[in-house]
Amino acid sequence: MPSRRIDRRYEQRLAGLINSGERGVLLGGQKGVEKESLRVSLDGLISTREHPRLLGSALTHPHLTTDYSEALIELVTPTFTTSWELLQYLTDLHQFVYRHLDDELLWSASMPCRLKGDASIPIAQYGSSNIGRMKTIYRNGLSLRYGRIMQAISGVHFNYSFPAQFWPVLGDVLKRSDMGQDFISETYFSLLRNYHRHGWIIHYLFGVSPAVCRSFVDGHEDHGLTDDGRGTLIGAYATSLRMSDLGYRNKQQADFSISVNSLDHYLRDMANAVSTPSAEYERLGVRVDGEWRQLNANRLQIENEYYAFIRPKRVARSGERPTKALRRSGVEYVEMRSLDVSPLDPVGVNQNKLRFLESFAAFCALAPSDPITSDEQRELDGNHVAVARRGREPGLQLRLGGRGADMLTWAQEILESMQGTCELLDHDNPKKPYTEALALQKQKLLDVSATPSARILKEMTDTGESFFDLGMRLSTAYKSYFTELTDLDGSRLSAFAAEVDESVEDQARLESANAEPFAEYLHKYLAK
Repeated sequence: MPSRRIDRRYEQRLAGLINSGERGVLLGGQKGVEKESLRVSLDGLISTREHPRLLGSALTHPHLTTDYSEALIELVTPTFTTSWELLQYLTDLHQFVYRHLDDELLWSASMPCRLKGDASIPIAQYGSSNIGRMKTIYRNGLSLRYGRIMQAISGVHFNYSFPAQFWPVLGDVLKRSDMGQDFISETYFSLLRNYHRHGWIIHYLFGVSPAVCRSFVDGHEDHGLTDDGRGTLIGAYATSLRMSDLGYRNKQQADFSISVNSLDHYLRDMANAVSTPSAEYERLGVRVDGEWRQLNANRLQIENEYYAFIRPKRVARSGERPTKALRRSGVEYVEMRSLDVSPLDPVGVNQNKLRFLESFAAFCALAPSDPITSDEQRELDGNHVAVARRGREPGLQLRLGGRGADMLTWAQEILESMQGTCELLDHDNPKKPYTEALALQKQKLLDVSATPSARILKEMTDTGESFFDLGMRLSTAYKSYFTELTDLDGSRLSAFAAEVDESVEDQARLESANAEPFAEYLHKYLAK
């Protein structure tokens, strides 16, 4: 077995944190979630209605917006220091949304409901302001480049930043004299590299999209899935088709990569991608007969088009591009984008997953993290696709350093290494919730039937349901669950209602101040 996976330097760093006298060194990290869900009709088709007016403006509402499609609602929590507060807020958001969905449902899974081709998926609309027009044109560009069906996939993104007290302690352990923003950014990029190396384990442990409706791949017969005869295509050993080559692994982005070896490398490669013309996209046209088809014909229209499964982030100022925010002040937090929306959880995620990801982030930050070569990056990308497509396959071999690596053995090493970070996160908590969350994941290595992907397939087998039938049953059940919950806390309900009104007013202000011609506005934005 390769010996480069996890070495003694990780144990030494972990021991340094434990022996620092600051046993609560990892407590209080900031946590937030962005959860996407398709709105669907009662017959299970994607909604063609506009974003509900009683949920406010998707352009300006801080917590209720849309992603690619007008029907793809996105629920965004503020940050919290405890996962239970975060999940409570997300539950309250769902309850508020369901009050205004009328006869629609939120689809309970990542892979979409029954579709009728690209034309059945409406692109999100954000009004007549320049920023609103830009957001819609960007999405139209995505539809031309990749098709709309891929954009109808939902996910859960976990945003995380380490607590302030972590940095000086880590700096002492690493014997660093400079513990400012450069040190913080370096550490986050160490986390990013190790997430690339080890993040395939998220697909195995939490992937819950091993099946899709046949309509998702209509016209494409090279999908490699098995037809169950009920309108469902299944990956026999798949864990997360969402994170496979059928989902977000765009072939169109395979001819370039964005380095995570340092902030400078990342910014350099991203700048090249958003400024280098693509002959393929130039043929699509940018502005044809006065109509905008895409923002530009470059490899990426803007930074968000790059489909990474983890991103370095900083809260941007109004009108500021993400890379400019990073260049201005460095990395503030990371966005982990690998989680499927779970049909097994009413809000699509649960505390055990979030606790595991928090501990996993600490493991990735502490483990040695050499620069990733281009050869290694190809291996790592292949590992992610292999586990997404075949993660439950007996004896699955991954690649590392040009050699084979048994997936389960590697996964066991990762989970054993995380024991220490879980203990630090459990400091002064007799219930040991992080250690308990880790123990649940260890069971999935011993018994593959305990993985969410296996559980979903067994549920379909036991009930005789298609993927669509299962999704409809659970979506309907969750609507009943949220509508039957007792009333929201009065202060939170008032806050939600106020945010709706404020968002509508904010959009109106943007549109009334829309004096600058759109072409000039776009030129200035792209030139930043």
